[in-house]
Amino acid sequence: MTRTDRHAWLLPSAMADTPADSPPGRRPRRTVRDWVVDTLLFLLAAFVGLLAAETTDQLNSDAVAFADQIVGAAACSALWLRRRRPVAVAVVLTVVSTVAPVAGGAALAALFGVAVRRPFRETAIIGGIAVASSTAQVFLRPDPSLHPAVAVVIGIVLTLLVTAWGMLVRSRRQLVEALRERAHRAEAEAELRAEQAQRLAREAIAREMHDVLAHRLTLLSVHAGALEFRPDAPPAQVARAAGVIRDSAHEALQDLREIIGVLRAPGEGAEGDRPQPTLATLDALVAESRRAGTKVVLDLDLDLGTGDDAPAVPAAIGRTVYRIAQEGLTNARKHAPGTEVTVTVRGRPGDGLTVDVHNPASTGPVPHVPGSGQGLIGLTERATLAGGRLEHGPAPDGGFAVHAWLPWPS
Repeated sequence: MTRTDRHAWLLPSAMADTPADSPPGRRPRRTVRDWVVDTLLFLLAAFVGLLAAETTDQLNSDAVAFADQIVGAAACSALWLRRRRPVAVAVVLTVVSTVAPVAGGAALAALFGVAVRRPFRETAIIGGIAVASSTAQVFLRPDPSLHPAVAVVIGIVLTLLVTAWGMLVRSRRQLVEALRERAHRAEAEAELRAEQAQRLAREAIAREMHDVLAHRLTLLSVHAGALEFRPDAPPAQVARAAGVIRDSAHEALQDLREIIGVLRAPGEGAEGDRPQPTLATLDALVAESRRAGTKVVLDLDLDLGTGDDAPAVPAAIGRTVYRIAQEGLTNARKHAPGTEVTVTVRGRPGDGLTVDVHNPASTGPVPHVPGSGQGLIGLTERATLAGGRLEHGPAPDGGFAVHAWLPWPS
């Protein structure tokens, strides 16, 4: 497919703009609108030809009048070929109208078709031929009822009016098709943006999957490792560890089911039906960690102000705080089991929120818990996207600390 073929749909007149020797099979058939327009132009050209024939009948012999009528009928019939060969039909009819005034209406109709369908250069050439033809007709077939100068002016004015009208129609068609193309492009760009948003949503789901499942599976690994290293543990402790393993496995399975469901149905909400964690659910996270055997100290100091218009912590910022605390507790269970983890959240509107998660170094054996090391990298990215920053590394006491600052608009 050539470049011309790919873009031929941009203009309804593209069919007529193809070369005159193109195979007929490549041209679409006339539509109902085309038949109506061609019929009206045929009737209009015939009407103008009849008016001219009445004048020539009075000034010429019967033989000349009969010949004019035959030529006028043939000229009007030739208009049905103007869509296939617009330039050729216009040139022939213009030349014929020089000696046969009854073909003048058909010549103007053909000129209009050229102005609608062909470039300006070809239209200007045909228009110039039409002006010369109308001027020559005044002297070859004069009309006694009109002064020659007036007849020349009328011919020039009619030619210019028809040419300008055809070019106006062409410009309007091009404008409509340009707007239509722009609308199609806008739709394509909207679809592209939707696909990009879908991809970003899936990436967010992957990050959520890492954060949530890492938390659940760490509980499984830690308590399974405790049962492995403490086979002589009291039955109550074994039962509690088994209960935590069972609950964590069940919740991890539910999280996986929701994630797979969202990925299979991208048109549904990416957040699923379960409510997303916020700052209000931080207490529940700490309570869950305590039930799993982790010592956690939560220091929550927020200046929420007073009154109904007091600014609340944005949901997105609260979710980021929750994920930072969750990842810190998960890492503490992995690398420093049995230590006391301190989670500190402080802030006020306008100053932002600070989140600190600290755990001392482990004094006992540390079971090997596999991990990808991507949790803190994902948290750093999450904090940056939220407009804040996150730092992590070894603490002065040999433990590990995570410090983050997040914006809290006033």
